[in-house]
Amino acid sequence: MPAFSAYDGTQLAYHVLGDGPPVLCLPGGMQDSVYLGDLGGLLAHRQLIRLDLRGTGHSATPQDTASYRCDRLVDDVEALREHLGLDRMDLLAHSGGANLAAQYVTRHQKRVGKLALITPSVMAVGLTITGDTRLEIARLRQDEPWFAAAFAALETIVAGRATGDSWQAIAPFSYGRWDKAAQAHQAAEAGQRNWEAASAFAADGAFDPDATRTALARFGQPVLLLAGEVDLAAPPTVMAEFTGLFPNAKLVVQPEAGHFPWLDDADRFVATAAAFLSN
Repeated sequence: MPAFSAYDGTQLAYHVLGDGPPVLCLPGGMQDSVYLGDLGGLLAHRQLIRLDLRGTGHSATPQDTASYRCDRLVDDVEALREHLGLDRMDLLAHSGGANLAAQYVTRHQKRVGKLALITPSVMAVGLTITGDTRLEIARLRQDEPWFAAAFAALETIVAGRATGDSWQAIAPFSYGRWDKAAQAHQAAEAGQRNWEAASAFAADGAFDPDATRTALARFGQPVLLLAGEVDLAAPPTVMAEFTGLFPNAKLVVQPEAGHFPWLDDADRFVATAAAFLSN
């Protein structure tokens, strides 16, 4: 397993899949990057370099757990770029990893070629996803056999009355198809996530949305935002707002896709991502 030393001596692991020009892939949720897999087969078009963020996957746990904070992880990404000997690199970030990518762009614009944000979190840029928006998206799934129980749980979350069972009950909303593959993917999540790191990721001081938005407005490189049509976590309407923060960005909404679009329709996802990264 290839590894490198971060600024504080923490050993960080990364995974290399496929051949061709590299694209650095940042996972979300302070979760083992294994959940990204080969992004539906994108490795047939680009070399994927999946980083295990500190404290996750095969990477070591840092002595200072405050270093899990998102803004501090930027230095880990920069250390990997230097380790790989890349003057400029393309970035692909999923979910919470988009917050890290946005902050990396803010501090190292000249080091980024193309930027692909897949169903991205919006914490770093200060956008708002309302409960009503999530409920509206959820209602698109009303013909699913699991809908009634999942929607009732979502209503308790939106109302601020969530329990642990509520979060588990809404899991089907994260996937375009709640089939065996999706259920296995979701079941593996708890064992892949570093919950301490996830709690520290967005600690006080992690984000400066005004500064980040100002920096992104100056980032002229090509940007792709890929949203899932039925994704509660990154609704297409909010992704359209996110797209507008960049001067050279396009939004693609993948039909019938949830938060993991490469699982819902690998061929469509790969066609979109490969076309963007190859042009």
